[in-house]
Amino acid sequence: MIMMAEFNWITALLGGLLIGASSTILLAFNGRIAGISGIVNGAIEFTQKEAWRSLFLLGMLLGGAIYEYGLATHPTPTSPFAPWAMGIGGLLVGFGTRMGSGCTSGHGVCGLGRLSGRSLVAVLTFLTTAFITVFILRHLVH
Repeated sequence: MIMMAEFNWITALLGGLLIGASSTILLAFNGRIAGISGIVNGAIEFTQKEAWRSLFLLGMLLGGAIYEYGLATHPTPTSPFAPWAMGIGGLLVGFGTRMGSGCTSGHGVCGLGRLSGRSLVAVLTFLTTAFITVFILRHLVH
């Protein structure tokens, strides 16, 4: 059974404000774009110069854990997909972020905020692909 999440506009607004504030602060003080795929890729280098990347990722994980185990009023919805299918999907997303020179957070949050034409094309491509994928999975694959 798929558990549907209850929409709460207050937490959605606060989440959006936190994402926008964190990406703006990172750009203003570090001159870096808060694209998660680029941050993860750079964190793999394990250099002192790139330590901010690991701290950024740790903050994301801690923030999610604090919300899930301390602030959330409803449990996180579960997925009906098999873990192996989600793993393959994750690898495909990782491959796509390398091909597209960024991910949804880099292009969608930061790129569109900077009025980047390249990011607009990337986001429209992401959304179109997502719509097609959902249509195929919901209506054509049984």
